[in-house]
Amino acid sequence: MPHSPSRRLLLAGSLGALAPIIFASTPKTITATTSDFSSTAHETQDNVPESLTFSPAAPPKPNEGFNVAAIAKQPWSAPMTRLPGEGRYIAWTVDDGVSPETIRAYAEFAARTGVRLTFFVNMTYVGFTQNVDVLKPLVQTGQLQIANHTFSHPDLKTLKDDQIKHELEKNEAEIQRVFGVSAKPYFRPPYGSYDARVLKVAASVGYTRPVLWEGTLGDEAKTSARVIYMRSLKYVLPQRILLGHLNFTTIIPLLDRLAGLVAERKLITVTLNDYFEGLTEEERKASEPKSEEKKDDKKEEPASPAPAAGSGLGTTGN
Repeated sequence: MPHSPSRRLLLAGSLGALAPIIFASTPKTITATTSDFSSTAHETQDNVPESLTFSPAAPPKPNEGFNVAAIAKQPWSAPMTRLPGEGRYIAWTVDDGVSPETIRAYAEFAARTGVRLTFFVNMTYVGFTQNVDVLKPLVQTGQLQIANHTFSHPDLKTLKDDQIKHELEKNEAEIQRVFGVSAKPYFRPPYGSYDARVLKVAASVGYTRPVLWEGTLGDEAKTSARVIYMRSLKYVLPQRILLGHLNFTTIIPLLDRLAGLVAERKLITVTLNDYFEGLTEEERKASEPKSEEKKDDKKEEPASPAPAAGSGLGTTGN
């Protein structure tokens, strides 16, 4: 696994003074509250303050993109489940695409706040073409990265080699048609289900960087807003690859609250491309917590979720 990012992402200003969330829209103040999530003391001890207010930082310069051929020369030996290193970054990744409304809400949220996201898309869903007007500008600047989650979301372990290739290549073709970019080399196997054969076949068509996650919002099904938010309190932590979904509208009213939580915990959102192809070593080190902060994070760090039987780290619906 790579341990130091290359020098392509130019983050605005010094990271030592950089606000936890990078905003790309007209400056305004956003307030996140938790009034709708009242519960017993033991459930809310890690909650954000009753009123959390933060102001935007200067917008970042756009990414320069990445060289697919160069990346393919550095395959990962196993799926990445978290960001290596001890920085204060978080990769907020979002899967699938069942709900056009949720796709649009995420795009508008990103445009409004500057939060950087990675979508692992199934292009079988029409919501991406329906919302290309708000998605494509974000993709073009690099604020939103598009990665491959297969075309129709099958369990790749159940498919033959040529079927695995077809799922990835058909999805890639649609991504290029709609967004004008390649998703290579990043892919996420549906359900987190993979084996050595799946990784080898995926690599043969250019997908050399499989990505799983370490912490899910649990929003792949009709989960309550309360449960989703309580899960975010557990998993929105430094160096996590966080998993969300574009499937149900329940998440929409929570997006600004999650941005508030990211800010309150002094985290910086990055796409996978930002982190692995863009940050300089100096930028990554500048974000590392001081010794006292490391101790605090250790106390807060929950146990990693147990892997699903016969799969990677995933649960059904991812």
